[in-house]
Amino acid sequence: MYNGEKLIERPLRWGMVGGGRTGQVGYKHRTGALRDGTYQLVAGAFDLDAERGRDFGTNLGVAPDRCYATHQDLIAGETGREDGVEVVSVATPNFTHYEITKALLNAGIHVICEKPLFFTVAECDEIAALAEEKGLIVGVTYGFTGHPLVRQMAAMVAKGMLGEIRIVDLQYTHGFNAGDDSDASEAQKWRTDPAKSGPTFVLGDIGTHLYYLSEVVLPDLKIERLLCDRKAFIPSRAPLEDHATVLTHYDNGARGRLWVSSVNAGNMGSQRYRFVGSKASVEWSDSHPDQLLFEVQGEPNRILHHGMPYLEEESLAVDRMGALHTEGLGDSWANIYLWIAQAIDAKRRGDEAFLKTHRYPGIEAGTEGVRWLENCVRSADAGGSWVEFE
Repeated sequence: MYNGEKLIERPLRWGMVGGGRTGQVGYKHRTGALRDGTYQLVAGAFDLDAERGRDFGTNLGVAPDRCYATHQDLIAGETGREDGVEVVSVATPNFTHYEITKALLNAGIHVICEKPLFFTVAECDEIAALAEEKGLIVGVTYGFTGHPLVRQMAAMVAKGMLGEIRIVDLQYTHGFNAGDDSDASEAQKWRTDPAKSGPTFVLGDIGTHLYYLSEVVLPDLKIERLLCDRKAFIPSRAPLEDHATVLTHYDNGARGRLWVSSVNAGNMGSQRYRFVGSKASVEWSDSHPDQLLFEVQGEPNRILHHGMPYLEEESLAVDRMGALHTEGLGDSWANIYLWIAQAIDAKRRGDEAFLKTHRYPGIEAGTEGVRWLENCVRSADAGGSWVEFE
């Protein structure tokens, strides 16, 4: 169980690009980063409106002269300082991720970036090579995979408790885009603009969470082919989708189904993951993150609770609250930020042995998410045809 003791020598000097007062994700980043004293917020370019960003940053405790108008200004102002920022989180619209990440890496600054990482695998490969050349870490905020019971599912699969995996059933839906975008906020409108969102809407915005979590639980299962059917029920969102279904064939013969939608009217937002093996099944939902349904063929169903000693060590090691208390999204984000901080600290110390075994969502995870999106779009644009996974 993690109890708040420091796991790196000192806090990382941390900054943000985006994540300001009108953004939707900035507070989640700060909740995760500042939970354990592993990061210290020292700088930021929080808003396209420089004055509003400065006002917001100072209210967070950042010095006024370190609240910058743009990411270029942040880089110029911080790289010359002895106490300059060491890592920056990019919490901006998708179309800016590549440019900002590249500029930060070229300035010698580690990056933690929102998902989907970039628009193309080619961009991901270029940034991965740059990060390797500079000796820097690129983390990706797949914020749901820090839940302890996600690690529990992964451990159960690895130890053969489910048997051979046969079925992967994934769902992330909500109804908050069931109406048109006439009254949508600026933070929402860019998500349905192909020039700013990229080639997808809900597949990239929430579907990549499903895909990455399935990779965490099933690291050895590889996709052979998939079929993606997507639709914009609100016509103004086309060619982007607000609803999609993806069918998947895996290399061991398993079959997968993924449903992602933001027009599931009345639904308040839920993720559901079910992994079915030849012996047993597990099912977990972020709406009940403390519970894991474990069903063994021929035996009574069991509900496993986080923090209990009967769980696997991989789950107990990342538990924060203990069995009597609820763990939520903030705890999951805190784990993600802690794991990325440990990676940055190891890279700084040259501890490559640690990095080879340390699990965190890095550039490889971001790249695979973009690869999955490219294949989904290729299938959908071919009329919902089966395509070989490339």
